[in-house]
Amino acid sequence: MADRYAVIGHPVAHSKSPWIHAEFARQTGQELDYGRIEAPLEGFARALDEFRAAGGRGANVTLPFKEQAFSYCGKTSARARAAAAVNTLSFEGASVYGDNTDGVGLVIDLERNLGRAIAGKRVLLMGAGGAARGVLQPLLQRGPAVLRIANRTVRRAVALAVLFQDVKGGGFGDLAGESYDLLINATSAGLANETPPLPEEIFAAGAFAYDMVYGRDTPFLAQARAAGAATSDGLGMLVEQAAESFQLWRGKRPDTAPVLAALRGR
Repeated sequence: MADRYAVIGHPVAHSKSPWIHAEFARQTGQELDYGRIEAPLEGFARALDEFRAAGGRGANVTLPFKEQAFSYCGKTSARARAAAAVNTLSFEGASVYGDNTDGVGLVIDLERNLGRAIAGKRVLLMGAGGAARGVLQPLLQRGPAVLRIANRTVRRAVALAVLFQDVKGGGFGDLAGESYDLLINATSAGLANETPPLPEEIFAAGAFAYDMVYGRDTPFLAQARAAGAATSDGLGMLVEQAAESFQLWRGKRPDTAPVLAALRGR
């Protein structure tokens, strides 16, 4: 019987992760079964318990459960602890290990796939939930000139910024008169066809806007293009973080380029 893995979230029906991991398995000669688990908002731990009891070996965690996943783990990686959020779970008997591959996935997509430097740039990260937490440390390690967190609930942005040296946190109203070279949307606003409330001058000359939501042209990306910025959705991040998860589970690193190219062409 093939080892079982899944992506768990709410909603999750749109997830491309099963197809991605099936391609990784075919490419590396691995046998696995990867599915979707749509957990009730109040039933994350119960859904995982049932999956493990049925023989599940690991899971990817998506919105809105990444912070709950961190609490679910018995052991976590250093990057998961820095984020206090987990997107990759490994099960071995009664033990649960949690990692966070979001940040490395984002950095690889920006720098290698999209050719966008982070070092020396003014970076704005929108959101203060699990998705934002997962990418903060890897972004800082690339040496941006400025890294600011903006969130609708100001106290969450401020509390998150306090955990990381040289990070500023506040609300969208604090951004008036500021401009940024790299703007990353880690909120779920795009799923609701909404955009964060950004001032018009926020996009610097030559700015690049990145939305972690993938597979749709979000209002944030449309706003960025209207301001003259180049844009990308989060499909590359999805593929790169999945490759990190696959390597953790199976010990083999797949080639992401053909998988991402196939997804872009679908």
